[in-house]
Amino acid sequence: MTDPAILRFRALVEAGLSALEERREEVNDLNVFPVADGDTGDNMVLTLHSVLQELDRLIAASEGSMIDDIGREEIVASVARAALLGARGNSGVILSQLIRGAAEELASRPGELVDPVLIGAALARAADQAYGSVRDPAEGTILTVVREMSGRVARELAHMQEPRLGPEVSAAEQDEQIAEMIERALESGERSVERGPDLLPILREAGVVDAGGYGLTVLLAGIAGALRGTEPLALEHQAVADGARITHPHHASATYRYCTNFAVTGSDLSQREFVRELERIGDSVLVVGDATTLKVHVHTDEPDAATALFASAGTVSRIDIADMREQVRDRDERLNEAVAAAGAVCGALAVITGDGFRELFRGLGVTTLDGGPTLNPSTYDLLAAIHEIAAEEIVVLPNSANVFMAAERAAALSDKQVQVISTRSLQAGLAAAVGIDPARSARDNAAAIAHILEQLHTGAVAPAARDDLQGRFHQGEAVGFVDDQIVSWGRPRETLREVLVNLADEAELVTCLRGSDAPLDDAAVRALVDGEVELELSNGGQERYWWLLSAE
Repeated sequence: MTDPAILRFRALVEAGLSALEERREEVNDLNVFPVADGDTGDNMVLTLHSVLQELDRLIAASEGSMIDDIGREEIVASVARAALLGARGNSGVILSQLIRGAAEELASRPGELVDPVLIGAALARAADQAYGSVRDPAEGTILTVVREMSGRVARELAHMQEPRLGPEVSAAEQDEQIAEMIERALESGERSVERGPDLLPILREAGVVDAGGYGLTVLLAGIAGALRGTEPLALEHQAVADGARITHPHHASATYRYCTNFAVTGSDLSQREFVRELERIGDSVLVVGDATTLKVHVHTDEPDAATALFASAGTVSRIDIADMREQVRDRDERLNEAVAAAGAVCGALAVITGDGFRELFRGLGVTTLDGGPTLNPSTYDLLAAIHEIAAEEIVVLPNSANVFMAAERAAALSDKQVQVISTRSLQAGLAAAVGIDPARSARDNAAAIAHILEQLHTGAVAPAARDDLQGRFHQGEAVGFVDDQIVSWGRPRETLREVLVNLADEAELVTCLRGSDAPLDDAAVRALVDGEVELELSNGGQERYWWLLSAE
């Protein structure tokens, strides 16, 4: 007969997985950090599936053996490797590191029963392992949640009279003690999840909690329920159907298209060796593992270049590439359906050009109408787009002076309540979209947006279409604008720097939207900004303008 301890451990993993699968889409819909790709629940589920499959393999191969006959270290190494190889995305990789850290601690104490003391040590090691795997740890995420749960267990242990369990304890008593400690940890975990938006602005602006942190509490609630022989412990739902939506994307990950994951096997592998090279072709880089197996995660437009970096280091396998644009579209569709079902008062329509702007506005929950390079849709196009939105009141963002009259005509013809906002540029429209709340009326949204636009300054840099009559610049040279006034001209770098300097005066945030033919890369643009001002750089994809800018 297989060691009952292995079977009990498998049952707990299965219970945690079942709880997470039950709320998989709920976790997906919370996913806005580090990039809004809507797959955190999927990635965590896939990681746990790999662990469960490895446990089944070990059980089948070791029928009749006990844990110590198989070897605790071998079991831990197999489970940790399965979690690592099965991980996908940031969330899956971080979860694999939590599993690895906890498993290594549990295996490091042969002969000890799993008790509150060992649970506390495992949580602490899991937190250390996870923090160590991330190059730039962000507070308010799953990392904070596991650290604060570990701290809660440590405090509980300090006040327990008998935290250790002796060999005479029954399996039922052991389960009771472990369940109680996990429940205490969950109390702190839930509070940490709720506090996440206070620590991470993108969560606060989006009106959501961290998807990974919430997913971890769901997983542990399932495990605690299994230890008590009940359904998963009750957790407050964190759905997005109440009107919360993605706000301004704050991370360059929005620039890249493919979430790329793969494994590398070899010898003498170094986790740090390849990070810098990966960051040259993408972001959201994670490289974790050991000297024989690495798991690599990167957001990039060049998956082949990412795998090629490891060609001489070992064997690349388990390649998994997800199109994040498709993931975002799928997520938006789910959220739009939820908003419609909840009876949202107000929808929004933005006239755009460029794939980048399409994704940026959609990320804000705004329907888009492609107006072409010159932003010139017809009244009929606008009217049809207004009627396709599942709301009875609509805010329209023309984003060009050329569109304003056609938008007002469409509003007059529509049987919906339509407010046309005087946004005369794409960057102004994007800033305005942040202020739209689907729970408010179109009139109230228009008032809120007017306040935003009053405080907004815009800028742009574009190649001159013709020679300047005053002789300041020639066709093809850079021309810089601030609020429609020419402020600089000449070479692109110097022209853009002057626009940035003008916009940064008394501003806290400058947003820069890169055009399809921008002559400087993002690193060169970031180098132009004074450290006292935050620069938010994203891909706009617009033609004709190299950069469109706004300052708040």
